[in-house]
Amino acid sequence: MTGYAELQVTTNFSFLRGASHPEEMVAAAAGLGTAAIGIADRNTLAGIVRAHTAAKASGIRLIVGARLDLDDAPSLLCFPTDRAAYGRLCRLLSVGRRRAPKAECRLSLADVIAFSEGQMLVAVPPDKPDQAFALLLGRVKQDLGDRLSLAVAKLYQGDDDVRLATLVALGSACGVPLVATNDVHAHDGSRRPLQDVLTCIREHCTLREAGYRLFANGERHLKPPAEMARLFRSFPNALVRTLEIAGRCTFSLDELKYEYPIDPVPQGRTPQDELARLSWLGADERYPEGVPAKVKAQIAHELDLIATLKFAPYFLTVHDIVRFARERGILCQGRGSAANSAVCFCLGITAVDPARIEVLFERFISAERNEPPDIDVDFEHERREEVIQYVYQKYGRERAGMTATVISYRTKSALREVGKVFGLSDDAITALQRAFWRRPWAEVGADELRAAGLNPCDHLLQRVIALAEELKGFPRHLSQHTGGMVITRSPLNEVVPIGNAAMAERTVIEWDKNDLDALGILKIDILGLGMLSCVRKALALIAHHHGRRLTLATVPAEDPAVYAMLCRADSVGVFQVESRAQMGMLPRLKPKEFYDLVIEVAIVRPGPIQGDMVHPYLRRREGLEEVAFPSAELEAVLGKTLGVPLFQEQAMRIAIVAAGFSPSAADGLRRAMATFRNHGTIHHFRDRFIAGMTGRGYEADFALRCFRQIEGFADYGFPESHAASFALIVYVSAWLKCHYPAAFACALLNSQPMGF
Repeated sequence: MTGYAELQVTTNFSFLRGASHPEEMVAAAAGLGTAAIGIADRNTLAGIVRAHTAAKASGIRLIVGARLDLDDAPSLLCFPTDRAAYGRLCRLLSVGRRRAPKAECRLSLADVIAFSEGQMLVAVPPDKPDQAFALLLGRVKQDLGDRLSLAVAKLYQGDDDVRLATLVALGSACGVPLVATNDVHAHDGSRRPLQDVLTCIREHCTLREAGYRLFANGERHLKPPAEMARLFRSFPNALVRTLEIAGRCTFSLDELKYEYPIDPVPQGRTPQDELARLSWLGADERYPEGVPAKVKAQIAHELDLIATLKFAPYFLTVHDIVRFARERGILCQGRGSAANSAVCFCLGITAVDPARIEVLFERFISAERNEPPDIDVDFEHERREEVIQYVYQKYGRERAGMTATVISYRTKSALREVGKVFGLSDDAITALQRAFWRRPWAEVGADELRAAGLNPCDHLLQRVIALAEELKGFPRHLSQHTGGMVITRSPLNEVVPIGNAAMAERTVIEWDKNDLDALGILKIDILGLGMLSCVRKALALIAHHHGRRLTLATVPAEDPAVYAMLCRADSVGVFQVESRAQMGMLPRLKPKEFYDLVIEVAIVRPGPIQGDMVHPYLRRREGLEEVAFPSAELEAVLGKTLGVPLFQEQAMRIAIVAAGFSPSAADGLRRAMATFRNHGTIHHFRDRFIAGMTGRGYEADFALRCFRQIEGFADYGFPESHAASFALIVYVSAWLKCHYPAAFACALLNSQPMGF
């Protein structure tokens, strides 16, 4: 390894400090020819998975690490040399976060020393190194030996020569080698203005008030190895030390071999054997008059695929959680991809009968994509916490934690914060937000700004807009996912740091769903749904007063009276279809069977509406427009929705059969749809999609129209499996309203406000 490794890199996951995404830092370092890059965000590993993924794509070495800001000593950069040392770093950060309120970390030098085995540590000197710092450096040197270095940087602050001479003397006196860094906060010097804005947001001041709180110049960006060699030509050993540290830090996140916990099963059986046994027992209970041949075949197919991918323990865990809920009388219902699964139906995870709906199990779990399954289960919102605490009690807080979600700046918040930094009035900020509301950024021009009462020629306004656009998508802070939980066989706090949530008795890991997916780590979604509380109370009233005991799965299906009530838009109180838009749609759609409710749930969404799917579907349903398919392949995909794509699964199938996407590329399209509101990456697929369709003989206008419809999904479209699960609750709540209106009304009135 030759050249230079940058080891002091602060990304925007050091919230309101770094001015570049981890991916930008990594890509820029690779482009500059840097030998390796060390991400060292402040007391966190929150952005490290994104850096890891980008490093693999860019072909540069990533040095995993963190900057440890201490209560009683200057900061230390910490880089684990191997898997065991990485586990100790995670445990150290977990200790600091568990003893502090949410989003804070309290660490001392003694904590660092206790977990220092296998770590390469770099001392970050204070602005004015003094005798106290020298004593501290000597003390740490005694514990760490040759694993300690002293950071030196040229920051063009006017005192570089004096400061460097002081640090050289300190390092020599203590026997601590110097290591060159640039204290990087941005991937490129052009981010200096945004860096200043971030500082002002953090310090709660305007740009005019910021003063010395801002960096003195714009030099804290990645520099080419040749430039670093020029800057440190008098200290060549400080450059060599960067490579020595990089060479000793061999750990990669690829070494995190996630192991799912295996719950005990009866002696002589494997988890797969137990899953098959429970599935067939459940099938006999679900179908007392005999399991339909179609369902038998589906169960066998799913069990084979689960066995191939070794996911049986995951299904058994979800089954155990659902079993606990049922024993406590807590109503629950699987949704999302779980509604595809005959195995989930037989295990009691979902009440959607696979005989009533046909959707691909491969959307849920696929050998070709080799992705972990992701089962969402809704529980009564009033009692969901009991289920979450059961998971904590069963696996322990060292092996279970809530998943994080990254709260990012979006259009409105970015304009507000940047506007405040530049001193805009509240009225001006509100007008600016109104001009950009639900519009693509590039489409807001001078006319839109004038219409909002703003002067598009105002230089200050132009700066605010430009910087807000840069800030958009930056992480603001970590929050907890609404219900995602991760459990591990070995200690979770040796895989990822765990911290306190704002809510008592909750602990949260630092990674979100996308990070977990990138590393192949499974999560279980334990969600809350208010209507389930209402349904459970209504069913209890019916059992008490009428002696009729029903469950979600045994409510009589396909009742004509229920559909007649819905066709009249008599749906006040009914789950999902009581809004004004839904009540306007019901008489037009005229639902007559369960699948009509699946469509009803999915079609009144921003995605289908903006993708111009609603009116063509209704015209075709009413016989006012011919149902035509440009190919047999598309007829197979779109036949049941009259040639109009209404579900995410259909978008994926169109990409495969009509545009030539591989299943993994189609799944990338699905991910882009799912993350559009945060990242807006779906446009990256546009040219490939249209070229794929036209290359297979489809008209260019038709291909463009298909893609525009898929873009509509990106602004909130439903998967078919998700819509199917919600449709079941629509039907059950409508059935209760239709046949037991008093019990249903009483249950509604006695349910707490709905939500998570």
